[in-house]
This record gives sequence, structure tokens and C-alpha cells, in this order.
Amino acid sequence: MSEAESQLEIGEDKIRNPQSEIRNSSMILFDDVSKFYGEILGVNRVNLQIGPGITSLVGPNGAGKSTLMNLMTGLLRPTRGSIKLLGIPTDKPETLFRKVGYCTQFDSFPRGLTGREFIRSFLLVHGFDRRKADAFTVTALERVNLLDAADRKVAAYSKGMRQRIRLAQAIAHQPTVLILDEPLNGLDPMVRAETIALFRKLADDGLHLIISSHILHEVDMMSDRVVLVNNGYVVAEGNIHGVRDEMEEHPMQILIRCDKPAKLAAHVFDEDNVVEARLHQDRLGLFVRTRDADSFYLLLNRVVAEGEINIESIAPVDDDLNAVYGYLIGAEGGGS
Repeated sequence: MSEAESQLEIGEDKIRNPQSEIRNSSMILFDDVSKFYGEILGVNRVNLQIGPGITSLVGPNGAGKSTLMNLMTGLLRPTRGSIKLLGIPTDKPETLFRKVGYCTQFDSFPRGLTGREFIRSFLLVHGFDRRKADAFTVTALERVNLLDAADRKVAAYSKGMRQRIRLAQAIAHQPTVLILDEPLNGLDPMVRAETIALFRKLADDGLHLIISSHILHEVDMMSDRVVLVNNGYVVAEGNIHGVRDEMEEHPMQILIRCDKPAKLAAHVFDEDNVVEARLHQDRLGLFVRTRDADSFYLLLNRVVAEGEINIESIAPVDDDLNAVYGYLIGAEGGGS
């Protein structure tokens, strides 16, 4: 290679690399990551790219969710592969911790501190001056609706309040990445709804939220993306509907309410994509399992246009996270 060609190639690299660096600086990247505890598998060959928004980790006990979270925070080092958060390697804690907030599912509080003191002391250790620590403490407590209880001892808090004070600590230093292990545990329905709304606002502000949860309908409701984990492997990832659409070996079940379900059954069995049709127990509906929902909906449009059958409603029975979770993992909802 001539000197001119070599200089040209270097110049092209300088053009390409900034684009790659900009992209990497906005992503959480797992590159062929494995973690073993001796001979016990934690996670194996994980490749993930997580952008801003809410990403939920779902899987049964022992699936590997907590291992993934601990790897993201740098609390664990991978046996193989590498992890970068917003371009920062996880083996650089002094830089990483400025960007990351972590809320575990376990209680661990210094004795005798009030909620305000708990948050403020964390911020002071983090390097903030007293004025800024005081201001950030108030902001964090307001966001989790604990300002009224700020000067009570944490030891006297209810389980739900302790959950919220941990969340306040995780967001107090205004991180870019929030890693939250079962953050909805112990919250009453109203506070749970408020917390989900807070998560959505943080995501809309451009933060990365990685949430582990077993409350599947809430994961389904609040998540931009899910990562399904089982036995240390990522078995599926993407948005709920996208993951579901890829599951060709697991037909989607749809309930059609109509006045002549038996006649509708005769129509649907002519379709190659339909693998099962059965009457609802009240005989006013038909359950259909299809491998191609789009083609099936087109069939229903034709049936309606013919006018022989009056269709009252059409609803996917299992187009949600519970179904995806059950199909891909083969287990009902578990913890972390």
C-alpha cells in the first residue's frame, strides 16, 4: 500500500469512527458476554444493544436477570466479552457511577438516618457540595412523593416507603442510566401507578431504564422493549408485538364474537394459516389459532363484506407479555 493510500485509509477511519462513537455513547452494549460462577452458568453469550427508553428484563428465578444487572453496574466482571454503558467500560467505576443509578430489591440502610439524611449523605459521598446535595435531595424526594416523610427515620418506613426511598437514592444524582431490580414490589396500586408514570417521564426525557419485574401486565404496559431471559440465555428481545410476530411456531389465539360461530369455523378451516378453531362455551364466540394473523384478519374482512355473519368483536387472546413469556420460557411469572 502506498503512503497516499495509507493516509487515505486513515482519513476514512477518522470519518467513520466518530459516527460509531456517537452511536456507542447512546447505547448499552453487551458484546458476547458470559459470566460463570465457578462451573455454574450465570449468563452465556449475551449480545444486546439497549437504547434510551424502558427495557424490561423478564424471566423466572435463576434466569440470569440479576446477573445482567450486576454486570451492567460493574459489580460483576464478565468471564468473557465486554460491556459498555454509553461508551464507558464497566471496569471504570469512577466514571461509570456518575452515569448510573442502581436500585436493588434488598433493604440496606444505615441505622438511625432519616429519609433526607439517607439521600443527602449519598450525594455528599458522590462529591456534590452541600448546597447542591440539599437541592438534589429535595428534588429526588419530591419525585417519589416522600417529602412529607423526609425527616422520619427510614427504619419506621413501611415496605412501600422503603422501596421509594431506594428509588429516590437511585435518581438523586440525576443519572443517565437507571437499573431497577423489582422497583414496583411493595407499592400500593396508587403509588405503583405514580411510579410507572415517573418511569415513563424519565424515559421520555431520554434516560435508559432497565427494569426487572415479574408483574407481567405492568411490564407489558410500560415497556418500550423486553428482553426475555431463561437459564442464562436471552431467548427473545424486542417490543412485545415484534417478539410475538416472530414466534411462528406458536400460533396466535384470537377470539371472535359473532352470531354464527359454527359457520365462521367452516370459513376459517379453508385457510392454510389456521391450525385450530373451537367454539366458546357460550356458543357465541369462536377461538381461532393462526400462524398468520394479518391474513386471518383479511379473511374476516371478506366474511363481514359478504354479510352472512354478524361479527360483534375481534380480540387477540394472548397478544401480550404473559403469552410471550409462557411460550418462550414455558413457565408462569416468577421473581428475579
